[in-house]
Amino acid sequence: MALIDTHCHLDQPPLFDNIEKVIKQSVESDIEGIIIPSVSPENINKVIRVSQRFDMCFLALGYHPFYAEQVTVEDLKKLSLLLIEHDAVAVGEIGLDKFSDKNQLSIQEKVYKNQLDIADNLELPIIVHARGMIDHITKHIRERKIKGGIIHAFNGSFQQAEHLIKLGFKLGFGGVITYERAKHIRSLAKNLPLESIVLETDAPDMNPSWLESMLPNEPAQLKKISQIFCDLRGLEIREVASILKRNTIEALPKLGKLCT
Repeated sequence: MALIDTHCHLDQPPLFDNIEKVIKQSVESDIEGIIIPSVSPENINKVIRVSQRFDMCFLALGYHPFYAEQVTVEDLKKLSLLLIEHDAVAVGEIGLDKFSDKNQLSIQEKVYKNQLDIADNLELPIIVHARGMIDHITKHIRERKIKGGIIHAFNGSFQQAEHLIKLGFKLGFGGVITYERAKHIRSLAKNLPLESIVLETDAPDMNPSWLESMLPNEPAQLKKISQIFCDLRGLEIREVASILKRNTIEALPKLGKLCT
């Protein structure tokens, strides 16, 4: 059995401060691969260095909506070059976040659209942050020939999920599914087509239910998250793991070449 954590910020403390231990525990927990997305102009080079250090780490490059105000025209030009130079598997983490003021949302949208254009030009998939903005996210994707990708931490409606699946996207689920009170997210994870789902930790954030709030999440937790996902669906983890791996490679085709 081998699992892929499709979204993890290994460059961030406290994971980075103990990265050798984090990687060792990941391997011991049947984690085969970890996708590390960048989030800002400031951390993009650090993410590249982390991905180069460990064979099991794969690179996505992009600017998160929270950092959109920092992104310059030169940063966008640099992004295009780095995506090519380092053979990134996706443009990400990009997107929109509803919980921002209107002025910042306007800037987020501009930066998001610019990064979609980059993904379109380079024929790369995207990894998307879409909190409360799925319809807006989808609208801009439809205007381009984006090569699919992953909607990170999906929390939309079943109808929104269906639209994104038709556009070639996989939907990411993580530690939230381990909370019994998260009824909508658990229902999505249980009832959406298995072929449309990938799993993630979003470490060091999005702690699963068994971690105390002061303890960081990490990729090794994906094994137990995967088991809970299987329990929700009444399936065996060894069977599901191979399907999830296939889903991930379908979403990020370069991953298949790098894993061989």
